[in-house]
Amino acid sequence: MNGSLSSMPNVGPVLEDLLKRAGVESPEALRAIGSREAWLRIRGIDPSACLHMLQALEGAVRGVPKKDLPDPKIGRVREFFEERRKGGEG
Repeated sequence: MNGSLSSMPNVGPVLEDLLKRAGVESPEALRAIGSREAWLRIRGIDPSACLHMLQALEGAVRGVPKKDLPDPKIGRVREFFEERRKGGEG
């Protein structure tokens, strides 16, 4: 166990609170379930969960600021978000 969720890139107090409310208590737990599952859990309690949050989670899992995600990864994250936005929960 190494640090709190807010010690991860892109995770501030609000996102940390949402993650904890969604049952993700640690950086290890977030890495284990991945950004998509974490985002879906957050969306279950906060329907306003947005693409920027999903990108922030992906960056956190990878240990980089979301602006440093590689373009192909950003594209796949965006596709996942668009599919969920159009098709409901999944």
